[in-house]
Amino acid sequence: MSKFTIVMGAAATAVAGGYAALPAPAAAQAAPNIAEIIVYGDDPCPRSTDDQVVVCARRPEAERYRIPPKMRQSGTPQEMESWAVRSKNLETVGSTGINSCSPVGPAGYTGCLIKVIEQARGERKQQADDEIPPQ
Repeated sequence: MSKFTIVMGAAATAVAGGYAALPAPAAAQAAPNIAEIIVYGDDPCPRSTDDQVVVCARRPEAERYRIPPKMRQSGTPQEMESWAVRSKNLETVGSTGINSCSPVGPAGYTGCLIKVIEQARGERKQQADDEIPPQ
């Protein structure tokens, strides 16, 4: 048997023996199981058991079916406007001529009626979307 095989065998035995010598964690040292529950209105808070601690946070009844505060939209309508809608305004920047609704170029005034109609349709659609309750 070669010297290399003997040394490697001894090293593997020492490593395996070293892991076996480590103490296992005691079951009595395990952390208690904690359950955090949100209760609404006058709902009762569940009782704690020997192996589980129950912590209740009480909220008003009006908050029961609301969207959680972290998920609610906040800010002004301009801040909540998507980048796609913002970039739509840039499509007509600098346009001149027919149907451009600009004082520059031939028949630039002709697009003003179309622009007013599209703006009114967009406002009507936005108003209808705002009236739909969240699901």
